[in-house]
Amino acid sequence: MSKRVLFIEHDHVSAGGPIWKQFEKRGYEISRFIIVDEEHAKTPNVTPVWPDLLSFDVVVVMGAPYAAYDDGAIGNWLLPQVAKMREVHNAGIPVLGICFGGQLMSRVLGGTVSRSPHAELGWYEVDSDDESLIPKGPWFQYHWDRFTVPPGATEIARTELCPQAYHFGRTLGLQFHPEIDSEVLDMWLAMDGGCAEVESEGVVVDQLRAETRKLEAQSNQRGYDLVDQFLDRIATAPIRTI
Repeated sequence: MSKRVLFIEHDHVSAGGPIWKQFEKRGYEISRFIIVDEEHAKTPNVTPVWPDLLSFDVVVVMGAPYAAYDDGAIGNWLLPQVAKMREVHNAGIPVLGICFGGQLMSRVLGGTVSRSPHAELGWYEVDSDDESLIPKGPWFQYHWDRFTVPPGATEIARTELCPQAYHFGRTLGLQFHPEIDSEVLDMWLAMDGGCAEVESEGVVVDQLRAETRKLEAQSNQRGYDLVDQFLDRIATAPIRTI
């Protein structure tokens, strides 16, 4: 019987790229739960019917164009998700949080999330204390918010702006996007206002696409390796509850 991994996708453009591929290679059946579909993109405060998160072997919490602290705009699903992910973590189910997902899990574990002084957009190397788990990269960044490392968690990597990775028990939180490839990037940029949003930060879209194509093979391999390290090390760590 195959193992089951749930990808919680907060919008309709959160494809998993190399992360999906490696979970499948490791024998996992992928299920997807999309909270805000394309029809509700401009009215994201939906009230979803949640699956039984405790029935999965792993839960991956993906990125989002929303703020993990904006209870007013998306509280109908954000507040229940915080409570549900606390249950998942305390049950010892391994959790991988990516960007918004890493921020949300910081909040779940007692950390904070806030607006950054500036965005990180594009390919960045990180300072890592454990390069076998989180190599220096470069990793793809696409965020305007940042998290603090939760109390009792171990910070693994960082940039000058903010922490980039931490682990606490069987939860691994990331600020960067290991799932990015050219196809995923094109989906993000195709969103309403996507290119303008990036260009407003001084990023040239054509250059970003070209750099992503150039780095894609190496970045995909880092994504595969990250999934392996997560499953082999974090997912088998002692359970730590909060």
